[in-house]
Amino acid sequence: MPLPLFQVDAFTSQPFKGNPAAVCLMDGSREDGWMRDVAAEMNLSETAFLLPRSDGYELRWFTPTVEVALCGHATLASAHVLWETGLLRSAEQARFHTKSGLLTADRREEWIELDLPVKREVQSDPPPDLLEALGCKATYVGKNQFDYLVEVADESSLRALRPDHKRLSSLGVRGVIVTSRGSQGFDFVSRFFAPGSGIDEDPVTGSAHCCLGPYWEAKLGKSEFRAFQASERGGEILVRVEGDRVKLSGKAVTVLRGELA
Repeated sequence: MPLPLFQVDAFTSQPFKGNPAAVCLMDGSREDGWMRDVAAEMNLSETAFLLPRSDGYELRWFTPTVEVALCGHATLASAHVLWETGLLRSAEQARFHTKSGLLTADRREEWIELDLPVKREVQSDPPPDLLEALGCKATYVGKNQFDYLVEVADESSLRALRPDHKRLSSLGVRGVIVTSRGSQGFDFVSRFFAPGSGIDEDPVTGSAHCCLGPYWEAKLGKSEFRAFQASERGGEILVRVEGDRVKLSGKAVTVLRGELA
């Protein structure tokens, strides 16, 4: 039977902004190779695969080349699809069983709030190619289980980055988060580069904010933030740190509905 397939722009209320994710509603288990092939065919930063369970949904995420252990924007897109299609009532919590444990999503009026695990970084010496590949000087470099985190002096430096993606792909990590203090009402801004995972620059990266939230909490002495990811598409995220969890809020809009043969 054909499977319902959606394309959703996450962390935005405008079509063709934010981060696009594909969401596939499955009627049974499929082989990993099939999911990798579908994700490669969709050629988006993430494709989410949802399989119903008695207490929620099994959720897996694939880039065009690899499976990942945590993805915020495709989780937000998945919750949006479940409510939009009526598979969940508007007041019902979305519950996802993932490689990062149980993740939940709740509707807060026009916002969707995700409950994700903190991914704190620790200060780290940068590998030789990191800053050269980014083409910048760093005020701080850290690393968590997924990514390097690089703080630069200001937002203009961050926006001017034109990395050497081939060199970044050799670092042996999922990706590189670059951040600075923000402007125009945003507490901080960021960009995310992951050529080693098949994505040169990710438009809006929820999982990166599982690191950015606690990082800026320690620097700014507060736990709630308005953040902006300064990619070409751009996207806004509300961030709240609560102990070992991060609450990320964003909006989403469906831009395509179809069937996977």
